[in-house]
Amino acid sequence: MTDDETQKPLTELLAPASIRLDAVAADRDDAIRQAGAALIEAGAVEPSYVDAMLERENSVSTYVGEGVAIPHGTLAGKDAVTDDAIVVLRFPAGVDWDGNDVRVAVGIAAKGNGHIALLSQLATVLLDPDKAAALRDATEPDRVYELLAADDEDA
Repeated sequence: MTDDETQKPLTELLAPASIRLDAVAADRDDAIRQAGAALIEAGAVEPSYVDAMLERENSVSTYVGEGVAIPHGTLAGKDAVTDDAIVVLRFPAGVDWDGNDVRVAVGIAAKGNGHIALLSQLATVLLDPDKAAALRDATEPDRVYELLAADDEDA
């Protein structure tokens, strides 16, 4: 993998079909499974990656604040990643994430050590209260792209 691959703009890693703005989840694990299913549908991961995502969550919460979680797999799950990708799931009714109210889950998959760069890029968007609020309120896929593209330009 080259450095260029780890620095792809977030918008290039997000397929339109991977933006789900009206998702409903029974609980945290259901939300993680939905994010994993979206990554499978995007062709980014093998089904075993979903188990690695659940393992990660059971050891360390992927809740990052501002109503956002970034579920991703464990180091052991990286062999199940076939391509770098992100998926955005918005839960208008919220999901109880270990006592936190999560409205947006951004599932990520990256080959090699690419997840570190992805998490860093996402953190600049998701930890900005205004951008996080705009993402929580997004009702159109274009708005999600706008918010992520704004960060691409800042980088």
